[in-house]
Amino acid sequence: MCAETLFFDCHRHYKLEIKFTRIFNTCGPRMHPNDRRVISNFIVQDLKGESITIYGDSSQTRSFCYVDDLIEDFVRLMNPPKEITAPVNLGNLGEFTIKKLAELAIEMTGSKSKLSFLPLPEDDPRQRQPDISRAQETLGWVPKVSLADGFWHTIVYFDTLLSEQAMRSAERQGSPHD
Repeated sequence: MCAETLFFDCHRHYKLEIKFTRIFNTCGPRMHPNDRRVISNFIVQDLKGESITIYGDSSQTRSFCYVDDLIEDFVRLMNPPKEITAPVNLGNLGEFTIKKLAELAIEMTGSKSKLSFLPLPEDDPRQRQPDISRAQETLGWVPKVSLADGFWHTIVYFDTLLSEQAMRSAERQGSPHD
């Protein structure tokens, strides 16, 4: 919010053209396995055969936007059909419960992970779904990649990453030390 305020001040004072987005729950390859986001947490826990940690009763909802859809909108925003100075929300209209996401993770990874429930943090929102109408109206943008397809690409990425990490770790343990 501070950065947005500074952008608008520069726009008003110096007449600079500004464009900015608000990004909601992006997923896809290149996520960090320990970034503490629900998608990476669930996939990594599943692939490691660990219990899936769910905060709250799992009824809270989120929407997830695949990274390719996000990048497409960034490109459109750089060369919009008309001036846009208001924030553009980027995300997906598909809304899923945390429980549904955990079940999808288990199904798609073939894991036998169990669900482990912990208290919901006080500041955790019950619902998080963006209003992407400005992106739709001004840029003609709508996300195209389904949750299942984006999830699958993310699973493949994490599976490869974790396999490579395990292989490097095994090589280090097997190499002679000076």
